[in-house]
Formats: sequence, C-alpha cells, structure tokens
Amino acid sequence: MPPNTATAGSVPENYDRYLGPLLFEPYAEDIANKIRGKKYKNVLELACGTGRVTRHLRRVLPPDTKLVATDSHADMLKVASESMPNENINWQTADAQELMFADESFDLVICQFGLMFVTDKMKAMSEAFRVLKRGGIFIFNTWDKIENNEVIYLGNQIICSYFPEKPPSFYRVPFSLCQLDQLETWLVAAGFRNIKVEGVEKEGTSPSAKEAAIGMVEGNPIYGLIIEKDPKLVVVIRTAVEQKIAAAFGSHPLKSPLKAWVVEATK
Repeated sequence: MPPNTATAGSVPENYDRYLGPLLFEPYAEDIANKIRGKKYKNVLELACGTGRVTRHLRRVLPPDTKLVATDSHADMLKVASESMPNENINWQTADAQELMFADESFDLVICQFGLMFVTDKMKAMSEAFRVLKRGGIFIFNTWDKIENNEVIYLGNQIICSYFPEKPPSFYRVPFSLCQLDQLETWLVAAGFRNIKVEGVEKEGTSPSAKEAAIGMVEGNPIYGLIIEKDPKLVVVIRTAVEQKIAAAFGSHPLKSPLKAWVVEATK
C-alpha cells in the first residue's frame, strides 16, 4: 500500500482480513506453486504487505532457505510478523527502490502486487536485478485493468459516487500497471532476459458481501478520506457497496472473477 496516514491503526488489519481472501490469496497460492519443489538458498520478498505470499513461501521453500520479507510500511510488517511469530522469516522495513542488500545476494526475488505503488518502477526493477545472483529469478504480478476485476470496479464506482467533486484515486493505482509492453521494456532495460508474461484468471471469494465491502471501504486509505468528509458516511457507503456487489456476485459467499499478469524474468 502507498504511504498514507490512513494505513495506521485498524486499516492494515481490515486490509488483510477482508481483502486478503478476496483478492490476494488466490494469487499468493499461484506464485507459491511456481516455485514449489525448487531449491533456493536465499529468497527476498518485496512489498510483502501483511504476509499473504510470505506464508506460502515459507511452506513451499526448504526449511533451510533464508527468507527475507520486506515492506516499506512498518505497520503492515507488524501485522505480517505477528501472524507468523514462530516462522523462520527475517522481517525488514525496506524501500524497493533503495535496497540495503549487497549485490548478488539472492537466488529469487518475489513481489506480489507491489510495483504499482512504487514511484520509480524502473529503479525498483534495477534494484531487483542488482541483488539477484547470476541466473536468479524475479517473479512478480500486477493487476490487469480494473474493469477486468469486476468486484473492485463496481465497489469503486459506488464509493466515488459519494465524492462527486473529487473522487478518491486510490483504486486507480493498483490497476495502473497493466501495459505489458511497458513492463517488458523496463525489464529489458534493467538487464533481465527470458521474460515470460502470463495472464492468470482466478475467482476471488469472500465469506460474505459485507466482509468484502468492509475491506473495500475500511481496508485502505479511502477510509481516511471518508472519515475526513463525514464519519457517518462510513456505514452509509459500506452498506451501499455491500448491496451493489451482493446483487452482482452473491451475498454468502461472494464470488467474483479476477485477472492479473504474472511475470517471470531471469538475470
């Protein structure tokens, strides 16, 4: 998530609890399956957030693999580390654009839905290249356009309708990095080769439309904007989102199609 005062307090917990199963768990499993059975000695995860991918990585990697999980937000790392207190994971606050690790430190670098929030994406890719050993692998994913992730598209329309003069821009960012030619251009410029891009469609599931609505309204920086406008609007907007997405995708459970791009490149 991008820097914002609204990521403090309950927002990271809501982000993980309510958006995690719906949006991130299916793709966390997908990334883990790509490395299952393979041996890596040193693995770095960028933008690990609340640890959705980290948990799967620790399960599929050999026990003696050194796993470093990083994020630029200490409050997100806190949620992640507290959910896995006894795991062999090195948690560190780090900026993907300015990594503190030495050249050629890792066999594998992973980043799930994080590059969209990085200001200088070319710099982040160059840093991933720098810390990888020769022959190392960089795997990351990024959302396809928001229209192809329908539950978020619909929920965002409802939220924005309550801000007619200046609609919140948060949901534009996660779905802003879907130009495949641009991704490949950056990767080649950073030095990567054997670039593979795959469109991966999944079904996102939430136990209920209400829980999905809580995540969309109270699990990201939009929550702070609503509070600033009028705290009473939180329940109003959340209810409106719940009703709309329940009508489209079901109430108990809610199921919605998702689409993302998964990229693999070699140093």
